[in-house]
Amino acid sequence: MIELRPFATLGAANHGWLDAHHHFSFASYYEPERTQWGALRVWNDDAIAPKTGFPPHPHQDMEIVTYVRAGAITHKDSLGNMGRTGAGDVQVMSAGTGIQHAEYNLEDEETRLFQIWILPDERGHAPSWGARPFPRDDRSGKFVVLASGMAADTEALRIHAQARVAGALVRAGESIRYETNPDRHLYLVPATGRIRIGEVEANARDGVAITGEAVIEITALEDAELVLVDAA
Repeated sequence: MIELRPFATLGAANHGWLDAHHHFSFASYYEPERTQWGALRVWNDDAIAPKTGFPPHPHQDMEIVTYVRAGAITHKDSLGNMGRTGAGDVQVMSAGTGIQHAEYNLEDEETRLFQIWILPDERGHAPSWGARPFPRDDRSGKFVVLASGMAADTEALRIHAQARVAGALVRAGESIRYETNPDRHLYLVPATGRIRIGEVEANARDGVAITGEAVIEITALEDAELVLVDAA
């Protein structure tokens, strides 16, 4: 099954400083057919105005992956962690038994990011935070795993879930493949560009929900930057 979820059908909330679009039910947006996709619970497409951001707030028992598309986000939490994550790079926060954090755009430009929440395999993990750069050139023509709870993904940021977040860059006219188990739940979003999967075409920021497939082949109709979640 390959289901297109066009950007225009997503939930949306514009708070002035934050222009948010929700692939799944979130905050005041509720769509019973889009509450989660396997263990994938949230995929928010956020644009954060310069010198603004999310003030301190708590989380618990959630794996939160932030993929920065443009600009940068600066993180500070109750564990004493602080760091700046720039475009193309990734940060992961395991909320575990509880953590409070703030996320600010301290830049002079708008920050655009995907915030992805994945349900942990078990509750009660110790909270943690980490970030690292992922050079975009390393993702040219192939998927690179950015965050994962799979034992084989030793170069990825760690999460407490049998899931992975991967990214790829594909040039127009080229194709890449991704192999998985048919009972897994895949969710793919082109951050930029237009793509085709089977008979389905997706534009930038559309969502594509996939299950029941052992292999997917993605063809770039335009130069495309891809983000994929593979979850139980």
